[in-house]
Amino acid sequence: MMKKQLVLIAFACMASTVAMAQNWSQDLQFGIKGGVNFATVTGDYFDDPDHRTSFNAGLVLEAPIADRISLQPEVFYSGQGFDITDEPDQRDAEFQLDYIQVPVLLKVYVIEGLNIQVGPQFGFKVNEEIDFDPNSDGGDFDTDAIEDFDMQIATGLEYKFQNNFFIQGRYTYGFSDIIKDVDIHNSVFSVNIGYMF
Repeated sequence: MMKKQLVLIAFACMASTVAMAQNWSQDLQFGIKGGVNFATVTGDYFDDPDHRTSFNAGLVLEAPIADRISLQPEVFYSGQGFDITDEPDQRDAEFQLDYIQVPVLLKVYVIEGLNIQVGPQFGFKVNEEIDFDPNSDGGDFDTDAIEDFDMQIATGLEYKFQNNFFIQGRYTYGFSDIIKDVDIHNSVFSVNIGYMF
């Protein structure tokens, strides 16, 4: 009996997805975006390290599902981590921790153009190293302490202009311990610009 119910639920979900996709097809918008990250980590393990300033860049899809409400999945590269030291009398050093990020956001338009966004974000680590000379190609030291996956929540505010350019501010917080069994979490503010086609 349980198997039959699961099959029916799965079939209903598939049917509704197909129906929604047909309705969305004319209103789907694809876009590109990029911006600046101000990334650090939080938790008991570190004493409030300085932000690492880096960049993000990637692709956006907006799918309207109701009046003033859309789903917005994205995929983008995100430079994260934190400054180990940024003192004038010391050599600069960064812990560079970079991800491919995949958020799936609920997007609600408060007024025309202005919207708020919230949803889960799935981070897949693609780079992890300590860089003792961030302004050049040398000084890298590879590490392997960070977990490969980070589960996060993303929230943001965006304004889309009538010419399809948009500006966006966002904050993401990682719920996963990025080092196993250690209280340390990603924390990133970003400011982005983009264009929807």
